[in-house]
Amino acid sequence: MRYDTWPNLPTMFFETMREIGERPLLWAKREDAWISISGAEAARQAAAISRYLADTGIAPGDRVMLISENRPEWGIADMAIMAAGAITVPAYTTNSVSDHVHVMTDSGARAAIVSTAALAGRALPAARQAPALTSVLTMEPLADGAAAGFAHADWQEALGRHDGPADEIAAAAENLARGDTACLIYTSGTGGAPKGVMLSHGAILSNCKGAYHVLLELGMDDEVFLSFLPLSHAYEHTAGLMFPISIGAQIYYAEAIEKLAVNMTEVRPTVMTAVPRLYETMHGRITRGVEQAGGLRARLFGKAVALGRRKIESPEPLTFGERMMDRIVDRLVRAKMRQRFGGRLKGLVSGGAPLNHEIGLFFSALGLRLLQGYGQTESAPIVSCNPPNRIKLETVGPPLVDVEVRIAGDGEILVRGELVMQGYWNNEAATAEAIRDGWLHTGDIGTLDEDGYILITDRKKDIIVNSGGDNVSPQRVEGFLTLQPEIAQVMVYGDRKPNLVALIVPDEEFAGEWAAKAGKNGDLAGLVGDADFRSAIEAAVERVNADLSVIERVRRFALHAEPFTVENELLTPSLKIRRHLITAAHRETLEALYAR
Repeated sequence: MRYDTWPNLPTMFFETMREIGERPLLWAKREDAWISISGAEAARQAAAISRYLADTGIAPGDRVMLISENRPEWGIADMAIMAAGAITVPAYTTNSVSDHVHVMTDSGARAAIVSTAALAGRALPAARQAPALTSVLTMEPLADGAAAGFAHADWQEALGRHDGPADEIAAAAENLARGDTACLIYTSGTGGAPKGVMLSHGAILSNCKGAYHVLLELGMDDEVFLSFLPLSHAYEHTAGLMFPISIGAQIYYAEAIEKLAVNMTEVRPTVMTAVPRLYETMHGRITRGVEQAGGLRARLFGKAVALGRRKIESPEPLTFGERMMDRIVDRLVRAKMRQRFGGRLKGLVSGGAPLNHEIGLFFSALGLRLLQGYGQTESAPIVSCNPPNRIKLETVGPPLVDVEVRIAGDGEILVRGELVMQGYWNNEAATAEAIRDGWLHTGDIGTLDEDGYILITDRKKDIIVNSGGDNVSPQRVEGFLTLQPEIAQVMVYGDRKPNLVALIVPDEEFAGEWAAKAGKNGDLAGLVGDADFRSAIEAAVERVNADLSVIERVRRFALHAEPFTVENELLTPSLKIRRHLITAAHRETLEALYAR
């Protein structure tokens, strides 16, 4: 591949599109049918939108906001912005008006590309408060007068006015250098106000090269990706868009998270990227379904998991009888599990947050190759990934090719290479703190094993230091708790306290089943005050406590009926809990637990 010789992302795109030609590239569901856009058509549309942007006054270096759900036009717009020499500023579709105002104002965005009228309903009021923003392009038509005050066109109008061969735009784009800024991605803000991360063309190309070398072991052929994580997140932007484009893979855009299971069987992807929360949810649904089925099915499923785990964890080979049983459950259990994912999946990639080891073991034991990786927005974002043929589930794999990793004296993971961000936009102080002597200080704590694999032990800023001076990993404790079928979400608390307490959101399905058996109201809001229901949750907490050290045990907890969601801003768009906001909203409740 030409990752080292491509000067920038638009050149990579246009060259790959010429090779793809009329073959399908991007797919979306339209009125119950999958509709494709070919490589040639994607290049034509990107060139036309790039001309449109230039004609509206967008100049090299200008910032252009991109506010859209995952769809083919997202990637085309991204390439068009960069081909014009401008910088893409992706934004989450869940952003509020104030969120948009912050990003638009901080970035100094000159234009915005918005997909639907519904999203424009929040984007346009924000744009009117952003002094530099003067033009809006919408992927779908708006009502007359909706974009008053802005230069405005919709997607089809822009294509019609600026259609033409892509070669001229492709040739001009070759002048962009690898060190030029490609995009400005605002962090999701787990610990405060989002900061704009400047990523160069070279940083993302370096990530694509690393991903290619990892997945080459699987055999790169006619790959099919199913994209459902937000493209505005660095993980999906690189792993779910730029990398597939670089290898000429087809990309299908899932209809919605609740239709993901159906889409997997329709699309039959070969590679999928996801965050741990999705695997946790799937684990819960699968295990509940097996428990409800009971009987022989449950016994065979349990045997498949047990034998699969034994092959992964034990140095001793299976006995003859175990090998025979393993073949049986492979046909009766694991084959069905593979079909649930489409039947031709080469690998599931997990990133964006730490994957609970038990979850990794569960899917691996069922015959699904799960590759845990590690990274952050500031590294474009992938730092490491487990290679398919030498997986160590307890680790996040070795560094990607051309990436250096070392461990600082205090255990912090440091990263160096072309993948490292150029800095935080308009924030020299934060940049100087994050990058020192060329090394990105990740804020994560970890070690390197004898093979150079990275083992993450915690997030430096999330470590709880109790009143006795002991360090506790909240993510480790939370991971064990959310494995329990009674518990959907949890945040533990206890910095400078004698012990840990927790805020627990019970699992709604468990609550409904429990209420039906107990003959009580199944509404979760009503159950959190029920003493018997609380005892059921307490039993789950005690099961976890039994396997934890003394300082890790949760001594008291409060139940909360409302889940942590992206909409209520207690989850990031990549489904990580926002500790500072949850703590701020529930500090009184958490503090009261220490008074009991």
